[in-house]
Amino acid sequence: MADKAKARTAALRLIQEHGVRAAPVPLDRIVRAAGVVVQYSPFDGELSGMAFIKDGQPIIGVNSLHSSTRQRFTLAHELGHILLHRPVLEASGVHVDKGSLRRDSLSSEGVDDQEIEANNFAAELLMPEPLLAAALVGHDLDLEDEEAVQALAKKFKVSATALQFRVQRS
Repeated sequence: MADKAKARTAALRLIQEHGVRAAPVPLDRIVRAAGVVVQYSPFDGELSGMAFIKDGQPIIGVNSLHSSTRQRFTLAHELGHILLHRPVLEASGVHVDKGSLRRDSLSSEGVDDQEIEANNFAAELLMPEPLLAAALVGHDLDLEDEEAVQALAKKFKVSATALQFRVQRS
């Protein structure tokens, strides 16, 4: 069973450790501080990203052909795999994420616990509850108001879809 709370707690711990007080979250700095090497490359097809450990070095590959917001989500998602599932990565070699990382059929059906955890980690890391709540103080965000959703998504450097999903699940 996926441990969504563990994933969110791990992400919030990183936010605290790095003194993040405003959006957007400095994801590159957090990834570097975790000792992860990131490689951006044009991957074929639907490949979003991958995480693996080589000679003890955690490495994340991100599809450079995807939008910047998708790349951020991929990077956060793969960091989640490294921090939450490192023993599995070390045993299996490489973890590859294809297609829609955010809400693929396996994660939405609750079938793949590691994907659910990595998605929850990424959502919390990129849109931490305290920063999201602060951004919404005094505002009723109408999820049907595309302009308002886009503006908030831009502040967090995430897609409107990711933001809507995150707000609905808060």
